[in-house]
Amino acid sequence: MKKGFLALILAAGKGTRFKSEKAKVLFPMLGKSMLNLVIDCIQGLKPEKACVVVGHQKDEVVKEASLLKVHYVYQKEQLGTAHAVMAARNILLKDRDKDVLIINGDLPLIRSETLKPLLDSHRKKGNSLTFLTAELENPTGFGRIIRSEHNMIKVIEEKDATPSERKIKEINAGVYLFKIKDLLEALPKVSNQNKKSEYYLTDITEILSQEGKKIGAFKTSHSEEIIGINDRYELAMAIEALRERKIRSLAQRGVTILDPSTAWIDLDVKIGRDTTIYSSVIIEGDCVVGTQCKLYPFVHIIDSRVGKRVKVLSSTMIEESVIEDDAQVGPFAHLRPKTLLRKGSKIGNFVETKNTVFGRRSKAGHLTYLGDSEVEDEVNIGAGTITCNYDGIKKHKTTIKKGAFIGSGTELVAPVKVGKRAYVGAGSTITKNVSPESLAVTRSNQVEKPLRIKRKKRK
Repeated sequence: MKKGFLALILAAGKGTRFKSEKAKVLFPMLGKSMLNLVIDCIQGLKPEKACVVVGHQKDEVVKEASLLKVHYVYQKEQLGTAHAVMAARNILLKDRDKDVLIINGDLPLIRSETLKPLLDSHRKKGNSLTFLTAELENPTGFGRIIRSEHNMIKVIEEKDATPSERKIKEINAGVYLFKIKDLLEALPKVSNQNKKSEYYLTDITEILSQEGKKIGAFKTSHSEEIIGINDRYELAMAIEALRERKIRSLAQRGVTILDPSTAWIDLDVKIGRDTTIYSSVIIEGDCVVGTQCKLYPFVHIIDSRVGKRVKVLSSTMIEESVIEDDAQVGPFAHLRPKTLLRKGSKIGNFVETKNTVFGRRSKAGHLTYLGDSEVEDEVNIGAGTITCNYDGIKKHKTTIKKGAFIGSGTELVAPVKVGKRAYVGAGSTITKNVSPESLAVTRSNQVEKPLRIKRKKRK
């Protein structure tokens, strides 16, 4: 577009049918709030300024909006969409010679690519108002488009529509592009004489039409993006549409997802090509998965980095961790926050780590807890090893140097250090540092005595 425009997002409503204390626009959808998704769409169009009209739970909504570099205005009372736009009147007055794109904050499926033709059509035709419509098989919940013989256009809300008008399938999508000058002149003329006693922005279509201003209804072919989210079931349907969109996008980029119906992958997750994802995998938050990885069934990854050629075996949980190239994790492993697995390392079944650096080509095959630890390269951790890192008041560090061997059933009571290429015998409780290239064993002598108690015979 040659001329800049403003954007106004209406996000002041409570969403009463959600039956929640949380504002509807703050509900998460694959790692992003509903409001975040709408703002992403608008910012993709590059407006000069983007503003959010806030009302219910304004502090929380402002916090969300501030993270996304948008401005906000406050609608003290929620008296309808036209009333919400009036709250932004002072901002609009400063740019009255420009256009403003107004969008409802509960339209998270709309993409920038869908709205660009609306912008182009508005400017090309020189309209005072161009608004987005769509043809829906089930138009329930949306305002209907009424067209008259003299090219007059108006929008009637469903609650105010007659039975015959409710049969109309062309609906108002909740996206409008106004000449700001004409919008400001029409706003005071909007009445609240309707069943909800609210000031509807849609009434301006009829006002401008009666005044002979040029109005256009731009019908989008992407009707699947027009989903009204008025309750939690509709929220679930919208999330499902986003989930399918994300999985399709990954597949087009060379990721194999063997069972798309069970994969849950947040929108901002990045996955490299030739990675294979098995059924029932969940990847949430700020995650990056490298190329040629294999994520087996029931893997759950949150806010983590996974390198190239990594295998994560079934039923493994990974939180806020980093896994370098060629490592293997699981099955039934749990990497808790601040775990770093170095290249080529292996964490096996029923191993738990927390705040631990695990060295290159080191192995902990099974049944082990490593907390607040630094394990260097080529260390072998035997089954049943425990780092005793907490004394009831403070956490303490365990250090295991390069090439050390820890026998099965060992307890390492921190703070403690096992030296380079040292050995710890199975069943030991280590409370002192172990010197490099030495063997540490702590066992009491085995005692054997005859059994003097006679077993009771079964009756």
